[in-house]
Amino acid sequence: MTLPNKPANSSLTTPDEIHPFSNPQTHTEGCNKTLLNEAVKPSSLFSKKGLADRLFAKWFDRLVYPQIWEDPEVDIHALNLKENSRVFTISSGGCNVLNYLTVKPESITVVDLNEHHLALLELKLIASQNLTQSEFFDFFANANLPHNIEMFEKKLTSKLSTKTQQYWNQKTGVLRKKRIELFANNFYHHGLLGKFIGLIHWVSRRLGYDISQIMQAKTLEEQRTQFEQHVAPVFDTKLLRFLSRRTSVLYSLGIPPSQYDEMQVNSEQKGVQMHELLKDRARRLACDFPLEENYFAWQAFARRYDLESQKALPRYLKAENFETIRQESSKVSWHHTSLTQQLQAMPANSLDAYLFLDAQDWMDAEQLNALWSQVTRTATTDARVVFRTAGEISPLEEKLAPNLLEQWQTDADYNAQLTRQDRSAIYGAVFMYQKITGEKPQGLES
Repeated sequence: MTLPNKPANSSLTTPDEIHPFSNPQTHTEGCNKTLLNEAVKPSSLFSKKGLADRLFAKWFDRLVYPQIWEDPEVDIHALNLKENSRVFTISSGGCNVLNYLTVKPESITVVDLNEHHLALLELKLIASQNLTQSEFFDFFANANLPHNIEMFEKKLTSKLSTKTQQYWNQKTGVLRKKRIELFANNFYHHGLLGKFIGLIHWVSRRLGYDISQIMQAKTLEEQRTQFEQHVAPVFDTKLLRFLSRRTSVLYSLGIPPSQYDEMQVNSEQKGVQMHELLKDRARRLACDFPLEENYFAWQAFARRYDLESQKALPRYLKAENFETIRQESSKVSWHHTSLTQQLQAMPANSLDAYLFLDAQDWMDAEQLNALWSQVTRTATTDARVVFRTAGEISPLEEKLAPNLLEQWQTDADYNAQLTRQDRSAIYGAVFMYQKITGEKPQGLES
């Protein structure tokens, strides 16, 4: 179900009508787990890899990303998003979807295997329709205020789909608190990634370091000094060396066994050990961009957003973009299914921009070819696809059938530029592929 016939300023007040999240035909008990198992496509249950794949699928069946960790500025430029763009993307924490709304695209179709992420996306969209800008900021930027719960109860819960109402009101954890109460208790400290970042801070302090000290830096030079004093030594400890060799430790970063294998190959190609590869990516995050503009570094090292100057924020949380998001949010449709399944249901030549995050690292050749058969069918003549990889090699060059690959072009220098400009800095590479039009892809605008 999509929204092409909905007016741009229509309100999201009947969510059960406009998206399939609570539709029993598209969401049933156990569907989340089944989709995840199919995506990971595990080996034999009796093999080491098969057990690891199943463990990851079980571990991933919860809120993983309270915030997405792909830089929307790179995506918006690389995908050449504009007002007539028809976008197809994975949801994750939903930040990317709301960020893309700031360019007023024609439509955004969203999919995710993880229903927890779709519940967060719906909450953000409904909040953009029913809260004031300051209330929205309190809810999703601060995410640590008791009155957020009051706002939810008074202004949001009745506007959510039945399934999503149940999700946020469900009591979980040892203390049996409602999920929505996370927004009065440092929401970004939760989810698998939030807890993992908190664990790294805790372990670092036990080892005698304080990685939050990097936030005291005022210049790039000071950032590099603080990193070498307070962050780099943590990666060189025996404990971090040990943990970085354990596949299951990185599950909380949303890294499945197959993706860990790609990182291992990347470390071997560079002639470094895994802890050194991770340290190098942390160095890029901490040192390559001014802290005043890198909200990824704020979340990693300060564990919050820049609430004072409000400069280091994603687009959707900046005051000047709020009204646009409110007006454009009706253009979003979301679906609890796989990329390939949703594309199969869409018309030919109907999409201009695809954002796959790092999902292709999970896929084998059969899954990848099935996906790109549908991408090629649904793509317009100048469509673009952006994705990230744990390593530095595009999986398409090795796994995609020649008859599909020959219909797409990419540029190594351009991809390297995208990778350098991605402020999250946690991936090995960013790639953009464009449907062949006879023109070489152009670099990022200056």
